[in-house]
Amino acid sequence: MPPGVPPHLRLCFAGTPPFAAAHLAALSRAGHEIAAVFTQPDRPAGRGRKLRPSAVAASAGELGLPLHKPVSLSGEGPAALLASFRPDVLIVAAYGLILPEAILETPRFGCINVHASLLPRWRGAAPIERALLAGDQRTGISIMQMDEGLDTGPVLLQREVAIHAGDDRDALEAKLTETGCMALLHSLGCLPELLADSTPQDNGQATYAGKLGKDDTLIDWTRDARFISRQVRTGIGRMPAFCFAGERRIRILQATARDWDPSGTPGKIVDFDKNGLLVACGEGALCITLLQLPGGKPVSPAALRHSVPAPFARDMVLQDQATG
Repeated sequence: MPPGVPPHLRLCFAGTPPFAAAHLAALSRAGHEIAAVFTQPDRPAGRGRKLRPSAVAASAGELGLPLHKPVSLSGEGPAALLASFRPDVLIVAAYGLILPEAILETPRFGCINVHASLLPRWRGAAPIERALLAGDQRTGISIMQMDEGLDTGPVLLQREVAIHAGDDRDALEAKLTETGCMALLHSLGCLPELLADSTPQDNGQATYAGKLGKDDTLIDWTRDARFISRQVRTGIGRMPAFCFAGERRIRILQATARDWDPSGTPGKIVDFDKNGLLVACGEGALCITLLQLPGGKPVSPAALRHSVPAPFARDMVLQDQATG
């Protein structure tokens, strides 16, 4: 058991998105001493592409915590800066930058990561999205001690979270955030025991959660409707699933899989009524109940039924590429 772990740890924190900001706020509410916060530099966002601080930067400002935004953690400078705060532990949650050896070795008791999966499943940047897209029925939170690998360090604590049929990315992230905050606070309360009894990961069971790209969100109507409905739920909040109606790119924001005669042409609108757009898939059909036209706001298909000209009609075929 690590000797001399103090009852009150001096922490530094590193994270970037809202998931991380919630954990920073939880640490602050619990009364932990947070010597400094690290986050990624401001990024362009919105239509005007103006620089916008991360969610963690905003939270640190509200909490009055010292904030640093290094472009990289490589070299002597970042390690020296971290060392100047004399941290017992560096807490990391969805930071998005690689921690080199010099950083990992600086805190007295190492670096502890809050990861949104049941490691070794879904190591990497997008564990929430990958669990949804794969149709997993469960995921969870892993509190792990970091090493130089990608989410490969020994696990201190895990908490399981069920994935329900209607969960989208936002809903699942909310559940994981709540569970993660509780797991992190519990872990800090019994850190010596957890460090002593940590469990090495089975690398043979590892899967990797790469960031979502266009191929993950572009709808291929020859796929099973259940898979396409998972694409829709996975894209909520960040990268909406999409297809094309002629030259127009259509974002699909809410949809459910339905049983349907598989003989229909994939992508063909087989029904268009007050309940939504029913689109034939390779197996089953997708009932679209919320979508977004280019330059428009999210709208139900029912609200578009009497538009002139009507953007959709029975027997129209939605596609995976723009057509004139």
